[in-house]
Amino acid sequence: MSGTASPRLRLAFMGTPDFAVPSLAALVAAGHDVAAVYCQPPRPGGRGHSVQPSPVQRFAEARGIAIRHPATLRAREESDAFAALRLDAAVVAAYGLILPAAILTAPRLGCLNIHASLLPRWRGAAPIQRAILAGDAETGITIMQMEEGLDTGPILLAESLPIGPRMTAASLHDALARLGARLVLEALARLAAGRLQARPQPREGVTYAAKLRRDEGRLDWRRPAAELERAVRAFDPWPGTFFEAAGERIKVLAADAVPPARAAAPGTVLDDRLAIACGAGALRPTLLQRAGRSPAPVEAFLRGFPLPPGTLLPCPATS
Repeated sequence: MSGTASPRLRLAFMGTPDFAVPSLAALVAAGHDVAAVYCQPPRPGGRGHSVQPSPVQRFAEARGIAIRHPATLRAREESDAFAALRLDAAVVAAYGLILPAAILTAPRLGCLNIHASLLPRWRGAAPIQRAILAGDAETGITIMQMEEGLDTGPILLAESLPIGPRMTAASLHDALARLGARLVLEALARLAAGRLQARPQPREGVTYAAKLRRDEGRLDWRRPAAELERAVRAFDPWPGTFFEAAGERIKVLAADAVPPARAAAPGTVLDDRLAIACGAGALRPTLLQRAGRSPAPVEAFLRGFPLPPGTLLPCPATS
């Protein structure tokens, strides 16, 4: 943000997961008055399934910021309470609730959303993972003026970020979270100064990032190896990718797409380093994990769980 001094703004922050924490931290560090933090209520989690506050709640609690986690924002009492905060703006990042019109229009400068894609590509729930799955060369952050549609609001600022060939959803998530924190500070400063004009999203290039499903992580050897390699990266850390062998579910934590040594049916183990024939090319898992075991490089994994050349791994049943 080159030479843009930001006035102290009265804000609400609305976010829940790790992705939102750097933005909240940046707003606090910049001296803005965060009047309230809205996040999803604590939910059972971890091995003991004890009730756990979200990352945003933990951050806000540690700094004495008022926390609210209503079940819905559509109730009149919630919109009245929000309006009573007399906000300059609200900043939203992966919050998890729909914002009705009464909430969207209450702050003087409106509600700004930090979205992890270059809109209108990848509107919706899982833009980071879908960008990697699709083989996109780049993604980015869009700071959007929110309206009632699903990620349809006009664009205030956007900045791209290349997707490297080894980037996982976890590493891309962290890079985008940092970019979002920087970009929202710039957007607020310029908007408050009257030097930022929202522009409508292009009508062309709209795609939707559907919510991830657990069953998407099963590797289907009939698909091209390049797609499966992207799935391994896109589904790190959740839902993870796996295949089945000898009655066990084997997690694939890292893999390379490689040329096949020979033609073979999809799912055939081609060599003693676990190249597996795919619909096109071959996938070589490089880091694997059995249930209850530690992750292991492929050489160590094969010493404890042999999969000799010629082994045929099952493909998922087609529905």
